[in-house]
Amino acid sequence: MRRGIAATAVVASLALAATACGGSDDGGKSSGPVTITWWDTSNATNESPTYKALIKDFEKANADIKVKYVNVPFDQAQNKFDTAAGASGAPDVLRAEVGWTPAFAKKSYLLPLDGTEALADKDKFKPNLIKQAQYEGKTYGVPLVTDTLGLVYNKALFKKAGITAAPTTWDELKKDAATIKAKTGVDGYFGSEKGYYFQSFLLGEGTDTVDASAKKITLDSAEGRKAGKTWLSTFNGKGLHKADVTADSYAHRQDAFVNGKAAMTIEGPWEVTNFYKGSAFKDKANLGVATVPAGSSGKAGAPTGGHNLSVYAGSDKAHQAASLTFVKWMTSAKTQTQIALKNATLPTRDDAYTAEVTADPGLAGYQKVLAAASPRPELPEYSSLWGPLDTELPKVASGKESLDKMFSSVTTQYGKLLPDGFTK
Repeated sequence: MRRGIAATAVVASLALAATACGGSDDGGKSSGPVTITWWDTSNATNESPTYKALIKDFEKANADIKVKYVNVPFDQAQNKFDTAAGASGAPDVLRAEVGWTPAFAKKSYLLPLDGTEALADKDKFKPNLIKQAQYEGKTYGVPLVTDTLGLVYNKALFKKAGITAAPTTWDELKKDAATIKAKTGVDGYFGSEKGYYFQSFLLGEGTDTVDASAKKITLDSAEGRKAGKTWLSTFNGKGLHKADVTADSYAHRQDAFVNGKAAMTIEGPWEVTNFYKGSAFKDKANLGVATVPAGSSGKAGAPTGGHNLSVYAGSDKAHQAASLTFVKWMTSAKTQTQIALKNATLPTRDDAYTAEVTADPGLAGYQKVLAAASPRPELPEYSSLWGPLDTELPKVASGKESLDKMFSSVTTQYGKLLPDGFTK
């Protein structure tokens, strides 16, 4: 367990922070404004400035509450919160990736929000997003932003190649990629070798890495293997960019797409702002967004991502009350609309999709593909299952490992990550 000896070593260093978080023992009494600490995990360059500005607006509207803003790198936040919560020094509010919510709830780190003011507008949120914030029947987060994967494409290159609509199957995508290459000289498609993106191929075959309800590992199944073959085929052929397994593969893929060197890729709305910075999308209307191509099941599928705002269960009553007020305000329709317009992220409630928000072709496009998004199962370990795929898939894509070996290796690793009772 990560908290053990390491947590003991950091207790002293967290003691000072605890007075601004959950460490106060004043029984909820306060002689002045309550200062709560918020760990925000958004992009420090593109998104953080919007949240800092919103905090100033919140404090003007709530004179008795101050917010200490801390931007924590996303790739470090999960472990940092795990350690801090185990030492009773966690922030009062956490912007948690949806996969973290059940994991932290299982450890009793998060405050159940059912019946609190933070969830007063529960019916306004998309039901599948509320479901992702629940664990064993209780709700531990309020959805702040959501996302999913979609097929993004360059309309100008499509037009030049004589293609009038986005492909709806992987076979159509490969055919269109070859046409684009022949007509424009540009790669038609640049795919990803990462586990999160591989998820769409699994869902397109009607399967997943695991069946949480049946406690069964389903990656190495007939459907999973079919998904693997289809995924691998998107790196080999005319118009299909060869797999990039370098440390900068993500950046290379983004650069190729935003600058018109690749006509299609699979990506999430978190990159919309960066799309518009590229030479290919100075005219925002050139960006096309479509549902991820369907697998042989005939149904398209994509993982649902996003972030919830959760409240630390270890905070005292005064801090919890202030935190609930902050979470309600930050997830309101008005605030979500502001966030969407500034950061080009997707709201989690329908009343935040105003005419001004949907005037952005990227946001309007991703809103339409949300219907194909598949909620994550209520399994605390689920998000960790992409890690082994991240390690093994690049080996397969580069020809250094077979699909058979990948399925065997990852399944073995899943057996160590999942709770007792899961079978192959």
